[in-house]
Amino acid sequence: MQALKKLKSAKLTRRLAVLSVAAASLALAGCDDNGGDPRTQIGANPELPKLQQYLMPPIRIAKAVGWGKDETPTVPQGLQVHALATGFVHPRSLYVLPNGDVLVVESNGPKAPIYRPKDIITGWVQWFAGAKAKDENRITLLRDTNGDGVPELRTVFLDHLSSPFGVAVVGHDLYVANTDAIVRYPYEDGQTSITAPGTKLTDLPGGPIDHHWTKTLLASPDGSKLYVGVGSNSNIGENGIGAEYERAAIWEVDRATGAHRIYASGVRNPTGLQWEPETGKLWAIANERDEIGPDLVPDYLTSVRDGGFYGWPYSYYGQHLDPRIVPQRPDLVASAIAPDYALSSHVAPLGLAMYTGTALPANYRGGAFVGEHGSWDRTPLNGYKVVFVPFSGGKPSGPAQDVVTGFLDANNHARGRPVGLAVDRAGALLIADDVGNTVWRVSSAPSSASPRPAT
Repeated sequence: MQALKKLKSAKLTRRLAVLSVAAASLALAGCDDNGGDPRTQIGANPELPKLQQYLMPPIRIAKAVGWGKDETPTVPQGLQVHALATGFVHPRSLYVLPNGDVLVVESNGPKAPIYRPKDIITGWVQWFAGAKAKDENRITLLRDTNGDGVPELRTVFLDHLSSPFGVAVVGHDLYVANTDAIVRYPYEDGQTSITAPGTKLTDLPGGPIDHHWTKTLLASPDGSKLYVGVGSNSNIGENGIGAEYERAAIWEVDRATGAHRIYASGVRNPTGLQWEPETGKLWAIANERDEIGPDLVPDYLTSVRDGGFYGWPYSYYGQHLDPRIVPQRPDLVASAIAPDYALSSHVAPLGLAMYTGTALPANYRGGAFVGEHGSWDRTPLNGYKVVFVPFSGGKPSGPAQDVVTGFLDANNHARGRPVGLAVDRAGALLIADDVGNTVWRVSSAPSSASPRPAT
C-alpha cells in the first residue's frame, strides 16, 4: 500500500511539472527571451537593458547527453586537453593538496521541498540538465606521481558527507565545507584516505530550503581564518527575509574558535573565492538573480571589500533597483557596490582559479580562469565554457577570452558542464565536469601540436 501511494505521488508530481512547464510557456507569449550579444556585457561597464518581468521564467535548457567516444573539449592553439580521470558521480569542485594529490568532490544538493509550482519547474530543469545525479557525497583522491597527467592511484578519500563543496588544508587540519557545517579532520601529508571522525568547527546555513547549497571555502594566507561563500535561499527573497539570515554573504570564520562574522553581504551566490596574487585582495565570482530578462543580471567577478554590501536582493549591479522587492531598503541601496567585472548574464560561474604558474603560455599568467556552468533561461544559451580574464596591476585588464569550449554540441546539447577549477602541481588547469563526470586537464601543447576539437 505504501509503495502504491509513493507511485501515485510520483505520477502527480510529474503531471504537475508538465502543467507548470506548459504554464511557463504560455506566460512567455509577448515576452522577449532572446538575449543580445553577450560580449556587450563583459567587462567593467556592461550594458544593462530595461528589465522584463514574467509570470513564469523562460526555460531554455541544454539537454545533458555526455561525451562520445574520443570526444574532448576544444582548446586554442598552444594548449592541449585530455581526461585526467573519468567515471565520477557529479564532480563539483577540486582541490590540490600540498603534496600534489588532487581531491575531487563528488556531490549534489539535498532534496529540496516543494512549496510552489515554481519549485517543481526548478527541479525538472535541474533533472533535464543533468543536475539531479545520484548523491555520492564523497571526496575521491587522484595521485599522479610522475606528473604525466595519468593518475597511478585513485581512492575514496572521505565518504558519507553532507553535500560537500569547499575544501581547505591548513597545516595538519583538513576542512570540508558541507552544506550545513564546516568539519575539521586530522590530515597528514600523503595519506590516501581519512577514517577519523571529523569535528564540527561551525554550523553553516542549511535546510530545510537550502536553495543555494554549495559552500565554497578558502583559507587566509596566514591560516588563521577561513572564508566561506554562503548563497541566498531564493532568487530574490521570495521565501521570506527570515530564510536569508546570514546568507547571500561571505563569512569570515576564526579557525581557532569557529566564531564568525559577515565579511561582505548582498552577494547572491558567491561560488568561488581566491586571493589575487599581486595585491593580496580577496576576489569572488557570483551568480546573480534571474527572471528579469535574458540580459539581466550579469554574473560577475569582483574584489571583495571588508564590510561591503553588493546589492542583493534590493538592487543589482550597484544601485539599479529591483522593483520586485517590497519593502525596499534605500539605505542599503545607497551603499551598494558595483562589481569590478561582468561576465555577462546567466553564465553561472561556479569555478575560479587565479593562475600563478608558469607551465601554461605566458598570456595566461597572472589572470583568472572562470568555469561557466551555463544558462537555463535565455536564448541563445550562454556560458558552457571556461574563460580567462587577464589581469594587470591586480585588476582585470581586458575582455574575457574563451579557453575551453565544446561543451555544447551542434544541437545545443550538453556534452558536459564545467564547474570547479584548480591548478595542479605541474601548472596545468584542472576542470570538474559534472555532466560529463570527468576531470579535464589542460596543459601546454608541444609546439607542433594543433588544437583537439570535440567531434
